[in-house]
Amino acid sequence: MEGINEEQVSAWFTDNVPEAVAPLKFGLISGGKSNLTYQVNDATGNVYVLRRPPLGHVLESAHDMNREHRIISALHNSGVPVAKTYGMCRDKDVNGADFFVMECIEGTVLHDADAAASMTADERRSFGKDVADVLVKLHLVEPDDVGLGDLGRREAFLDRQLKRWTGQWEATKTHEEPEMDELLTQLHQNKPEQVGSAIVHGDYRPGNFMHKDGKVAAIFDWELCTLGDPLADVGYLLNSWQPPEDIEERSGASPPTGLGGFPSRKEMTNWYARGTGRDLSQINYYRAFSHWRLACIAQGVYKRFLVGAMGDQEMDLEEYRSVIGRWAITALELLDNV
Repeated sequence: MEGINEEQVSAWFTDNVPEAVAPLKFGLISGGKSNLTYQVNDATGNVYVLRRPPLGHVLESAHDMNREHRIISALHNSGVPVAKTYGMCRDKDVNGADFFVMECIEGTVLHDADAAASMTADERRSFGKDVADVLVKLHLVEPDDVGLGDLGRREAFLDRQLKRWTGQWEATKTHEEPEMDELLTQLHQNKPEQVGSAIVHGDYRPGNFMHKDGKVAAIFDWELCTLGDPLADVGYLLNSWQPPEDIEERSGASPPTGLGGFPSRKEMTNWYARGTGRDLSQINYYRAFSHWRLACIAQGVYKRFLVGAMGDQEMDLEEYRSVIGRWAITALELLDNV
């Protein structure tokens, strides 16, 4: 199994996961183009999940396994649905990179419309409401209360993010995208004042939610989590919460909300605003910022595929490259309505 030293990782399980019984079987879980996620089955039927960074050269700050493990562990009893963690391995001699292990939550990860096809109308409505409610819960958690007060600076979130992802863009740039240059200028010019702070997930979208019985059973992929402006999570969620009329006819999977029957963006923002008391009048800026940030992340993924650092996962590179420019154009259109 590429990315797993089966003998040494199995020995680590024996020493660190009390209920795990060898031999273990490893399988790559589809859907991840950043950190790699594996399912681990033991001899007695127990199932675990292992997370590790991408193969090959990566930017360390973007793939900090210790940080992700720490956040999930801290939030386990906070009311925010996350998986229980079993341990973190920082000894790179074991598997060539840090990794951690957590429980396998039952349910369906809503990667695309196919994954959501079996949901009833009632489940789609209740799931959407729970997505908004869980985000409210996360943003109302006081970081100091769960041991995450030092996770990052609370203030100047947008300034820090603009600097960070500009650096990521420049470090992984493979071609010119004029709209990205114009977008960065406008993001600086139109930047709103931050009001309050919270734990920000950083990748809060259906593809990172486990659905079960109309509820969010677990939230995954905390590698981008930090402290800062919670409206960044809201803007990002709204971008991914696409109604059927916004789905474009292109290759690739349709998002689950493209099936219809889910709450509207307006309903989601109203539930969030009522739950937190926050003003969402400038949410289009945060939506534009999220498109720009996602384009910067996508560029990093694109470059890793070019150099063969993403294992055996398949990718339509030309289509993926074109998405970067489309996100920039969409973001510029949103800024026209700020």
